[in-house]
Amino acid sequence: MRALLISSALTAAFALSVPALSAPTSLLPTEAEASRPPSRLAPLAADSAWTPRFAAAADALALALRSRDEAQWAPLLGGQWLTVADRDRIKALLNDRGSPFVQALFSEGSNRSAIFGWAAPASLAADERAAIEAGQEAEALVCWSAGGNGAGPWPATAIEADNRPGRPYACARIVYSIRGATPTWRAFIEQGGPA
Repeated sequence: MRALLISSALTAAFALSVPALSAPTSLLPTEAEASRPPSRLAPLAADSAWTPRFAAAADALALALRSRDEAQWAPLLGGQWLTVADRDRIKALLNDRGSPFVQALFSEGSNRSAIFGWAAPASLAADERAAIEAGQEAEALVCWSAGGNGAGPWPATAIEADNRPGRPYACARIVYSIRGATPTWRAFIEQGGPA
């Protein structure tokens, strides 16, 4: 009993000697972050080691999409991980007359394509640029359009590559990896709401 009284007295003494703490403050910022403008797109450099890889992937993807055969395009867009809803959405993009894909890939006459990466900031040093170029993974946007001379209009930022109805181009994002023995890539098709 005496030990219990001593420990209770010690607990009370410590409680009085420690100042009352306020509720813990959040480690998350309480003010909204300043929004940064979206990164600008730039055509892939002709001498980039990635350009022929993305060009071959873009050609394979365009061929598969033009077939309208799910057995050809689904493996390039995620295969078994492509959800039923995404499959239905892509089928609609390939068949809806208002879809930019129908205009860009299935119109009579010449079709053109462009491959874009993100413009590197001017502050990027030469060794940093070389490290990016020598990397084992890269990402690019491929866009298709009907007619014209290839000068545009093309998306200026990735946000504009959303395949909204009324866009004069259709786009897909390709993620490429040269890790492992066999290079692999996967395409993604984003879709924005009505214009």
